[in-house]
Amino acid sequence: MKNFYKSAAALMLPLALQNLINVSVSTADVVMLGKVGETALSASSLAGQAYFVMTLIFFGLTSGATILVAQYWGKKDIETIELVLGMAMRIGFIIAAIFSAVVLLFPGAVMRLFTDEQIVITEGIKYLRIIGFSYIIAMIPLVYTNVIRGVEQVIISTIVYGTSLIVNIICNAIFIFGLLGCPAMGIRGAALGTLIARIVELIIVIIYDRRFNPVLKFKFSFLFKKSKELGHDFRVYALPVVFNELAWGCGIATITAIIGRLGQAAVAANSVMQVGRQMAMILSFGAAGATSILLGKTIGEGKTELAKEYGTRFLKMSIVLGAFGALAILIVMPIAGNFLNLSDQAREYLHYMTFVMSYFCFAQSINSTLIVGIFRAGGDSKIGLIIDICTLWCFSIATGFLAAFVFKLPVMVVYIFLVSDEVVKLPFAFKRYKSYKWLRNVTR
Repeated sequence: MKNFYKSAAALMLPLALQNLINVSVSTADVVMLGKVGETALSASSLAGQAYFVMTLIFFGLTSGATILVAQYWGKKDIETIELVLGMAMRIGFIIAAIFSAVVLLFPGAVMRLFTDEQIVITEGIKYLRIIGFSYIIAMIPLVYTNVIRGVEQVIISTIVYGTSLIVNIICNAIFIFGLLGCPAMGIRGAALGTLIARIVELIIVIIYDRRFNPVLKFKFSFLFKKSKELGHDFRVYALPVVFNELAWGCGIATITAIIGRLGQAAVAANSVMQVGRQMAMILSFGAAGATSILLGKTIGEGKTELAKEYGTRFLKMSIVLGAFGALAILIVMPIAGNFLNLSDQAREYLHYMTFVMSYFCFAQSINSTLIVGIFRAGGDSKIGLIIDICTLWCFSIATGFLAAFVFKLPVMVVYIFLVSDEVVKLPFAFKRYKSYKWLRNVTR
């Protein structure tokens, strides 16, 4: 029992700290741009949806890769792990290049996907024309650090993104408000600060890989190494996770687009609420990541009964962490809203969103541990895709769209429909867990 919690904490706490750091970057943008005004805050939030979708694809790609990496780490097969890292990085380059080209060449079209308010579109274009250059730069550290989590190298993520946070906050303050003799750039300053922080991330990862990684070192030749059998396994276990995250990410972007047509006040309130949600889920997402790594390694070692026991312990942990996150939302968000330059309408929306998001976070904590942690650790990656399509797209988005544009219901009623998917998802995820169909050793 003690060994389990010690191993889980050694993985969970650095991952949770990394989540905190990542959310702090968003929080810094919200706080600083919130001081500039509601328009800048809304524009940056909507313009950031392209990067959000891209990072979710990377998360799916690397989560799928970690299914293989963690289980092969249980067998100490480093050569196969190198092949998996090379495949993930190769695909990452292609995806980042596509996203970068789209936002740099068609920034106006990207913004019009999420809002029809011209003043918000104009500000968002300024942001995209700078931030688009950061996508490929950001991809390398993101894919690298996520994949090597599977070999229990998690501290480097904290170092990379902790340093990035400090650089981002300093640069944002300088360029947004015009400190140290620089001109006040507003929303463009936020984009420039983020671009500089991404460059710092890349430099740190290169130094770590060349001099300090004790398990493996990335070589350019990894990008071109191929294995027919491993390629098949990657498609079977990793691609469903990619499609799952893409379906989920596009779903969240679609929800954002629907909210974007409910008015600037709704967009601003939702921007603040999403940062609050991410803060409340820091420990839960860390637990889900630790579940995937530790459980995958245990399955790769052939310890089936121990894997079942670990799954139960992680599930109980997710319930406790979910309750903690819900309570944090209810306590912190009413206070946080008072520090931002929001309209009275946006404040009213934020008040009601707080209660809805509290039960959303409780359900999401459990679902994340089950789907992202337990199921993926055992190679059961398709079930998450099926559950998300049914609950997010066929229920939440469909009912939210009808509520907003057909029945013209009040904003908060639409919002409740749009964020109902995690609650609807719970019974299906529990049923799959109790069947133990997720428990499979996928190594060769």
